[in-house]
Amino acid sequence: MLVTSPEPRRSLPGGPGRRRWRDRHGRGLRGRLVPANVPASRTKAELFDDLVLDAVEALERRYAKELAGVEFAVEEVPPDLNVYDSDVLEDGEVALARLLPGGPGRHNVPPRIVLYRRPLEFRAFDREDLADLIHDVIIEQVANLLGVDPEELD
Repeated sequence: MLVTSPEPRRSLPGGPGRRRWRDRHGRGLRGRLVPANVPASRTKAELFDDLVLDAVEALERRYAKELAGVEFAVEEVPPDLNVYDSDVLEDGEVALARLLPGGPGRHNVPPRIVLYRRPLEFRAFDREDLADLIHDVIIEQVANLLGVDPEELD
């Protein structure tokens, strides 16, 4: 049994009976400005992930068999792609997405399509434009993976 002795009460600035709050300077309690259950509380990364999931789910409904083992991922920015031997979708010198075809080997790596959030967001004017851009990039990469024309998938 652990027994602790009561500590003597220390007096705080402003008097011995004054209680100290985290509300310094009388501005109210600190915390979230927007409740967690409203859409405004979602981060840009979470909204981007939702747009990617929407585009992928639409494709998977039509091409479930072909996309059964394909992984989709989102990264903030592209790494130095000089070391990768893969298909990269670029806009000028900036990578927007990358296809890692995978294949049978020692580790049996599944194919993976990686989208880069920041370059894609930078090229979009608004949320609708970003959704269209994400859809186009995913169509382009899936078509490249399957060896078909992007017009066939869209």
